[in-house]
Amino acid sequence: MALPPDSHRLQPDHLPTPFSAAQIRDGCPAGRFIVLREEEPGAPTTYRQIRFIQADADGATQAFTPTDADGMPIGPSVERRSTWLELQGHASQPADRTTCEETTIDVAWGTEPCWRYVVRGQDGETRLWFAQRLPGMPVVVESWEHGRLTGRSEMVASSTAESG
Repeated sequence: MALPPDSHRLQPDHLPTPFSAAQIRDGCPAGRFIVLREEEPGAPTTYRQIRFIQADADGATQAFTPTDADGMPIGPSVERRSTWLELQGHASQPADRTTCEETTIDVAWGTEPCWRYVVRGQDGETRLWFAQRLPGMPVVVESWEHGRLTGRSEMVASSTAESG
């Protein structure tokens, strides 16, 4: 698979996003369920579940729930509605500070072909891996400051109502 097409570009001075709003809509139906493991040096590992509880042509409502490692809620769920274009926009990055390449990454369920975006900031960079077969959010996000990993979020589970 090639790099994301130019038709996914939301702003003239940004790189194309990995997925269009329509691809995200098709990949995130009501019932899609994601589990993230979030780590920061010196802090306990946390988990967050994201469930698409309603989806339509314009957008989706998601429930975000903090959990323990076994998936038991440890705090209240927060619901948020976003348009598909807003979700696509989260991946839109300035071209002068961002690179994109095809690569693979090992995640909880295996090796995924992906696009890796590296966004350079003043003191570090953010690395985002988008699995090519999973339209939506990145499967891994790493934050680096002064050459040191300061945070990592990894998708450890993903399913849709159709896939179980």
